Amino acid sequence: MPGLLIRMFISAMGLWIASELVPGMEITGMGTLVAAAFLLGIVNAVVRPLIVILTFPITIVTLGLFLLVINAAMLGLVAWLLDGFMLSGFFSAIAGSLVVSATGWFASWYIGPRGGFEILIIRR
Repeated sequence: MPGLLIRMFISAMGLWIASELVPGMEITGMGTLVAAAFLLGIVNAVVRPLIVILTFPITIVTLGLFLLVINAAMLGLVAWLLDGFMLSGFFSAIAGSLVVSATGWFASWYIGPRGGFEILIIRR
């Protein structure tokens, strides 16, 4: 359970940073931010794998760049489902998904596979 909360916090942090940096992406209120982080986690766990499998040939042809479009579509789906989360267009969705992905990637350096912080002790 703590791992889920940590990952949700990281996702919320990425969404907040993206809403501050990306023009055309707006999240109104802390409740909407938490709901967006939770819903983005569900969408990435359920819908995204199906879309990745269905679009695998396009992903191969584009050498993986189509995954950026899939990530933007997942962010757009969350924005479509929530009232206080707005995306103005495709390029703001792409930029927002890049910021959220980069935030998650950076935070994963410090968080283990179970969602807890990892400490490495080297004895000589």
